[in-house]
Amino acid sequence: MSAETSKKPAKVGMIETFLSGAKKGWGIAINTIMPAMVLGYVLVQVFNVTGVMDVLGNICGPIMGVFGLPGEAITVLISAFFAKAAGAATAFNLYQTGVITAAQATICVMPSMLMGTLVGHYARIVLVTETNKKYTLLMFLIPLFDAALGMILMRLILTAMGLM
Repeated sequence: MSAETSKKPAKVGMIETFLSGAKKGWGIAINTIMPAMVLGYVLVQVFNVTGVMDVLGNICGPIMGVFGLPGEAITVLISAFFAKAAGAATAFNLYQTGVITAAQATICVMPSMLMGTLVGHYARIVLVTETNKKYTLLMFLIPLFDAALGMILMRLILTAMGLM
């Protein structure tokens, strides 16, 4: 064996490991999470300023009512469609402005996690792997079904807990 192949890799200290992880975490926060959160806040503000929020609330009220949510909560689903963090940020923004309650914000987190980033996942996974086109609609419908089921189950749980 040569001297080079017999050397053991140098040990990395705890501090170096921590700093490396912190640096990666900062990069994820700045490059991924922050833009998504800004999208959520901007989306709600644009909808409020332009009056679209009221229109969406009136149109989507009956549908969102099934989940125990006001119609305006549709903005959470719209923003979650693009990014999970944007959906969660939109839910927080609606809660913070008094449009929804804490329990309703909890329900809104379900679609953010279950169908969030659908556009990005589709582009990164389905298009790259050249998935059979006949499954495209199904690949969109399954996460949407999961999100709806998750919201209904969360509403039932919160109701059973006496929070709704």
